[in-house]
Amino acid sequence: MSYNTIGHLFRVTTWGESHGPSIGCVIDGCPPGIALAAEEIQAFLDKRRPGQSRFTTQRREPDAVRILSGVFQDDAGRQVTTGTPISLIIDNVDQRGRDYTDIKDKFRPGHADFTYWQKYGIRDYRGGGRSSARETAMRVAAGAVARKVIPSVTIRGALVQIGRHRIDRSRWNWEEVGNNPFFSPDAGIVETWTSYLDEVRKAGSSVGAVIEIVAEGTPAGWGAPIYGKVDQDLAGAMMSINAVKGVEIGAGMAAAELTGEDNADEIRMGNDGRPQFLSNNAGGILGGISTGQPIVARFAVKPTSSILTPRRTIDRFGHDADISTKGRHDPCVGIRAVPVGEAMMAIVLADHCLRHRGQVGPGP
Repeated sequence: MSYNTIGHLFRVTTWGESHGPSIGCVIDGCPPGIALAAEEIQAFLDKRRPGQSRFTTQRREPDAVRILSGVFQDDAGRQVTTGTPISLIIDNVDQRGRDYTDIKDKFRPGHADFTYWQKYGIRDYRGGGRSSARETAMRVAAGAVARKVIPSVTIRGALVQIGRHRIDRSRWNWEEVGNNPFFSPDAGIVETWTSYLDEVRKAGSSVGAVIEIVAEGTPAGWGAPIYGKVDQDLAGAMMSINAVKGVEIGAGMAAAELTGEDNADEIRMGNDGRPQFLSNNAGGILGGISTGQPIVARFAVKPTSSILTPRRTIDRFGHDADISTKGRHDPCVGIRAVPVGEAMMAIVLADHCLRHRGQVGPGP
């Protein structure tokens, strides 16, 4: 049994631990002839890289990716995919396992420490081992390759809520996302988030967040009924991200408050002869199949479990204990989850693109 792989035709397997010598992934099913250079992957990894502001872990990892297989130079001298498995690797260079010595026998409340121990009878206490968000670097790398499979689709993500503080959607501007350390589309919330996270960080605590991912340019027709739905796979992919506790598509939970009239995405024919939806409560997916509208997914990330505030717990010997976690941790892990969410959207859509092509041909 292996549960480290996602996808059907575009398949991604990740491997490695937080404090191991390296982390990596293998991508199988990528079509041949796609130009691919390490620099293109690196651009997305740099968005997720730790230590870029005081609001993320100060672990200093360059996250320099290397392509080990699956590419070759074509007759024009370009490095392109060959259709064989693509192997990517990133060396870990700034591990500090000693930071976790005090908790090696204790379970952090709210963390996977306890469940890993219960399932396997052993756990890597150094940063959480396989349960660490360090693994998500390889998702971002794989997502960069996935984007090359679906070049007509634009995928962007933004942080829309930290704790109780939400953005003002009337001020949404995608250009602002790259201008602040929070990936916020609302310039007006940055000062509030800065002050709030400074307080959280200085208190040695943590807080959760909500991330929104939007894919534009997806044609109508991707996905399949019943057990092959795009939204089903998106929900599973987003839920697989470390610390995610909730996922919604389109209006999501808010749809429960709408009437049938309000929820219906009415349709008219546009001047270009194509259907035009007048709203997008469905989040670009109906019956599990893409409508051609932007695909919109949001996910909620819980507060980081590693905090300085003493909490009650037990140890692996069955004794009551108190725990306080030292080391380098994100006061809000949701910040760096933005590029991870983008990557998971890309992986799911690349897989559905190939599945659609395999069943009905190139399509729209």
